[in-house]
Amino acid sequence: MVSPFARSAAPLAITGLLLGGLALTSCGARPEGGAGDSASGAPQELLLVSYAVTKGAYDRILPKFEADWKARTGQTINVKTSYGGSGSQTRAIIDGLDADVATLALAGDVLKLQEAGLVQPGWEKDLPGGAIITHSVVAFITRDGNPKGVRTWADLAKPDVTVVTANPKTSGGARWNFLGLWGSISQTGGSEAQAKAYVSSVYRNVENLPKDAREASDVFLKRGQGDVLLNYENEAILAKRSGDLKAPFIVPEVNIRIEGPVTVIDRNVDRKGTRKAAEALATYLQSEPAQEIFAEEGFRPVSPGVWSRVKGRFAPVKQLFSAGDFGGWKQINDTFFGRDGVWDQLFSSSR
Repeated sequence: MVSPFARSAAPLAITGLLLGGLALTSCGARPEGGAGDSASGAPQELLLVSYAVTKGAYDRILPKFEADWKARTGQTINVKTSYGGSGSQTRAIIDGLDADVATLALAGDVLKLQEAGLVQPGWEKDLPGGAIITHSVVAFITRDGNPKGVRTWADLAKPDVTVVTANPKTSGGARWNFLGLWGSISQTGGSEAQAKAYVSSVYRNVENLPKDAREASDVFLKRGQGDVLLNYENEAILAKRSGDLKAPFIVPEVNIRIEGPVTVIDRNVDRKGTRKAAEALATYLQSEPAQEIFAEEGFRPVSPGVWSRVKGRFAPVKQLFSAGDFGGWKQINDTFFGRDGVWDQLFSSSR
């Protein structure tokens, strides 16, 4: 088997992980080093850094990975975790959080790690589908009975509607919300000027900006603030399951395909000697066992086989657009969320 992470010509033995399980192999790979990758079988530790709303899924996935790794290699592995807003987690890794693997809310945050020299270019080619491990869409969560009649993107701009959404400066989910708002105009025939006017009007209805998607859920569901919450569909599904949400939630028929990527933090794993296990974990997240758990936790799986079995659980979407429709994450970061970008302009004008 050829390792999906083989981007260097250095012929080193690495441990690859098949989508259905682990397999030992010897093939080309990026440089690795340190005692952790030795054949001694000594216990090893990894740090997985992720965004807040994935915790429920990883609480179930990681023990399965640890057990599978032990069964296949004889080595004990312990995966530690860190959760927070995707933007905040990205900054923490850049500032020294010693992550081996990062599963962030958007590829734009991985690009920041690449620009900081922590992740090698081409990371998105390490795994199928651009190294994406989960999909989702934007959902509207309303008060019981939906008293403000919020059903479409246009309803969010009504002057008597208070909207809850996280801060795009710290939350990946909030950036997806922003693109969903913008794309509801630009991807349905509207002009840039119309999109800017509409998004500005929505943010005038936002009273505060929680730091991440999970805190936004708490603000709406537990503190009772706002008329409608914009959040991941998986957060809405979780709220229904937990009983925090009694009312049905709304998935707009025109929506953005939210894509959650995984990457190995190259600089860290090569220094720590954890590349084999880190690559195995990253690949395991696209396996059917992991994808089934993601689906049970409300994420739309990227595995075609799993999706075919579970798609009936999810609301149909007539028109899906993606980050690629905005020019990809480098352009998105520069245009919308960079210094003096569209977000800064709209935020200052909407306050």
